[in-house]
Amino acid sequence: MSRVETVFQSQLRQVGSEVGTSPWVKVDQNMIDKFADVTLDPQFIHIDAERAKTETPFGGTIAHGFLSLSLASKFAIDTFPPEPGQVMSINYGLNKVRFLNPVKTGARIRGRFTMNSVIRKSELQILRELGLTIEIENEPTPALYAEWLGLAIFG
Repeated sequence: MSRVETVFQSQLRQVGSEVGTSPWVKVDQNMIDKFADVTLDPQFIHIDAERAKTETPFGGTIAHGFLSLSLASKFAIDTFPPEPGQVMSINYGLNKVRFLNPVKTGARIRGRFTMNSVIRKSELQILRELGLTIEIENEPTPALYAEWLGLAIFG
């Protein structure tokens, strides 16, 4: 059995199971400000603490939903080592992205992953769909849920 087939069969057995949880990451105002700068999204709810405190129901600034989503890559890197023979992993797409709860400045978030499906795309490619839940520490409702498609490419 080839290395790719071994990885594929291993991941196939994980379908329907939780496959990992990343360490917590603190989302501070500096991170939010930098994200606002690079994405050209300076909405006051993210960068103006005084206005956000008085003009929103959040009690202060919150992270951009896309900031929380963009941390999925870090969460995956921290959770999943490369498979034997894997040379890269690339984003293939996202389905059913839902922003469920704002991330308040200073909160810690992490990724929790479930293996939803695995498809052998070619001799050297495996497409997996992960259920991605980004949790907020001490909050019952997660920040977001998405179905995340990633293509593992082997050499």
